[in-house]
Amino acid sequence: MDVKVIDNPEASRYEAYVGVELAGFAAYSVRPDAIVFTHTEVDDAFEGKGVGSALARGALTDVRHRQAAIVPLCPFIASFIRKHPEFADLIAEQYRDEFDAATAGQ
Repeated sequence: MDVKVIDNPEASRYEAYVGVELAGFAAYSVRPDAIVFTHTEVDDAFEGKGVGSALARGALTDVRHRQAAIVPLCPFIASFIRKHPEFADLIAEQYRDEFDAATAGQ
């Protein structure tokens, strides 16, 4: 399934599209020191089809391109990073110990 991920800063979210259909989004807020991911949602019609993973990967890749840091308050984004530690370096330094401690309990 081809998923296109775009940043929609007016809505403060990354959006995942399958064709022209909005399939999901990852909401965020912007702080001076980081982008805070707060909630991710995938439409029921696209559950289990890789849309959530494509959305997380696309959003985190864009954050990396912007050379920004993140705070993964959203459980889905946090879980994705645990499964894909190549994105762990994006976590804002002041939150890494807390994230590492939570990950150790997984």
